[in-house]
Amino acid sequence: MQNTDSLVIIPTYNEKENIEKIIRKVFSLAVAFDILIVDDGSPDGTADIVKGLQDEFGERLSIEERKGKLGLGTAYIHGFKWALNKGYAYIFEMDADFSHNPEDLLKLRQACMDGADMTIGSRYVKGVNVVNWPMSRVLMSYFASVYVRFITGIAIQDATAGFVCFRRRVLEKIPLDQIKFVGYAFQIEMKFTALQYGFKVEEVPIIFTDRTEGTSKMSTKIFREAFLGVIQLKVSSWFKKYN
Repeated sequence: MQNTDSLVIIPTYNEKENIEKIIRKVFSLAVAFDILIVDDGSPDGTADIVKGLQDEFGERLSIEERKGKLGLGTAYIHGFKWALNKGYAYIFEMDADFSHNPEDLLKLRQACMDGADMTIGSRYVKGVNVVNWPMSRVLMSYFASVYVRFITGIAIQDATAGFVCFRRRVLEKIPLDQIKFVGYAFQIEMKFTALQYGFKVEEVPIIFTDRTEGTSKMSTKIFREAFLGVIQLKVSSWFKKYN
């Protein structure tokens, strides 16, 4: 039996510099959150650090280890199924690198408690709230969301955001095994699909701070998947029934 109704899923690959700090920060919050780490065989010993902390935090901290780097999307799908099986009411996506401020978990949770089905920690809903990014990356990210809105017709300002809270009924309704994308396009697909099913999706303004330790997982392959994936997503939606 879980200790709380809220689970934070944190996918990891080589996050030894950040993982203990992020776990301790989440557990220090005024509201209780459990944590699930989904580690893709990090060769730097990330999983060993987590397992060492389990002695201290007990059942509040869980880890699922996978063999090889299988992608962000599949890590979250794995975590979603785990969370549904355990009975959590609120299920969160969050990065390990402090680009997402753990304090903002409280705002995302509250917005869901106030009636939203899915809440997004948004960098762009009130201007551009990004710290430590080069201007080239700010522009790429911002115009990626403009592109997504143009192609799909959805009204979300930060479509690629990876800081999200789901009420469990959203993840119960979405056919998780049919989610196709594994990189940043996964984030777009989940938001698009939730809206297609008629769920209430709300953006909550946050300040996004680029990682100071470890290395970014962004690549041209991930970006290309997102660019082309948006078109595939829109076209395939014409032939799907959402009910």
